[in-house]
Amino acid sequence: MLTRGPHLLHRGVIALWGPRSTAWKSTLPRTAPQAVTKAPMPLHLSLNLDDGKVFRLKSNWELSRGLLVFLLCSSPRLVQRAPMLLSVCRRVLGYRLWSSVLRFTLYGQFVAGETHEEIKETLQRLQGLGVRPLLAVPIEEDVGQAREGEEWYEKNTHAMLTCLDLSVEGATNPMMQLKVTALMAAELCKTITLHLQEQDGKLDLSLERVVATMKGEDVNFGCLTPEENQHFLKSLRRLNSVAQYAVKKGVRVLVDAEYTYANPALTLVTMAMMATWNTQHPWIWNTYQAYLKDTLERLNRDVALTKCLGVCFGVKLVRGAYLEKERKLAKEKGYPDPVQPNWDATNDSYQRCLDFSLDQVSKARGSFELIVATHNETSVMHAVQRMEEMGIDKATGPVSFGQLLGMCDQVSLALGQAGYAIYKSIPYGTVEEVIPYLIRRAHENQSVLQGIRKERNLLHLELRRRILRRS
Repeated sequence: MLTRGPHLLHRGVIALWGPRSTAWKSTLPRTAPQAVTKAPMPLHLSLNLDDGKVFRLKSNWELSRGLLVFLLCSSPRLVQRAPMLLSVCRRVLGYRLWSSVLRFTLYGQFVAGETHEEIKETLQRLQGLGVRPLLAVPIEEDVGQAREGEEWYEKNTHAMLTCLDLSVEGATNPMMQLKVTALMAAELCKTITLHLQEQDGKLDLSLERVVATMKGEDVNFGCLTPEENQHFLKSLRRLNSVAQYAVKKGVRVLVDAEYTYANPALTLVTMAMMATWNTQHPWIWNTYQAYLKDTLERLNRDVALTKCLGVCFGVKLVRGAYLEKERKLAKEKGYPDPVQPNWDATNDSYQRCLDFSLDQVSKARGSFELIVATHNETSVMHAVQRMEEMGIDKATGPVSFGQLLGMCDQVSLALGQAGYAIYKSIPYGTVEEVIPYLIRRAHENQSVLQGIRKERNLLHLELRRRILRRS
């Protein structure tokens, strides 16, 4: 958690002017002295992500905890063995002590809390620092984890509705994250994806038919079994109930992307929600993973589709987190690797998708919104510069930024203090519910965790500065 701090931050303005030159004087008339007014500094140049002064908003305990957690998370071997180590620690320490240790370390760093009061306190502290909440219910399902009956999915629906209630606690333009596989079986998502890759399946599972089902019509999909049809119908109505409540509450729902074997199905149901509920505002958003080779092509196609439908569009743009598993699956199944060949290619893909989305924002006049969800400082600064060039309002406009709670605070807090719309992705729940979720995220984001050296160094410098000041 972040402690309350001053709402204004000394930003350390960067000097733009080099050694003075007298050449310009010859261009002025000699009859009278002229007053020279310096042009105002561009906003993107006054946004300093390197000085670490934003960490002065943190307490000594938060600085120390961050250093400890980042030290642990930056070890790939330790991250890989985390499930086994946590299980052993729980048996040795007992649940109560084990839970307390985690609350003071990993849980405290990355989680909002468990009770309504704890969550509300975290949200208020973040909002006091100019950071907005993007709440996430840590529930999802993968292939091979199918549940018996509909009870688990119905329970998750109620959890999503509660998340929507929590999201509106004093937030500006509130958002929440949604995992489709919390409301619909991952196995069915995989099955639908396979059918969508076939011509007959595309016709049977058309967007028009899925929208009709979502609106309450009893549609039978011939490519699905009776059991699959029944579960699909109930899943679509669960998703529709969440979307309907989100519109009522004024909360934007950011639907997460997952694995490539499920993503086409996830996009299908997300586009169906868009077609149903994005008639006036972009309430439902889809996520695009720039580390996949076909991302810009799919983004173009989906934008064109929503324009034909006459509905609004929302984009959550990420680099992606499932690299190792995607490559492993491609090798095992013998199909082409869907992932960009290297880090530079991924960065190039992200920038092309970002520029395309920003161009759409500038043309759409409120019907296209974007969250630049990245921990990459180069991407953040590029977006800030383009926003300035396009005249996109940084606080109330259609472009925002997003990072994970407990990470990349030198970027998040600097953006918040400078008045940009910045969101923190915030899981919440009990230790038992959230720790497995955090471990999965750690496994998926090892490249990000290994790149936290800068933040760790800035934390260390701020802690050292405080110690020296007191001595």
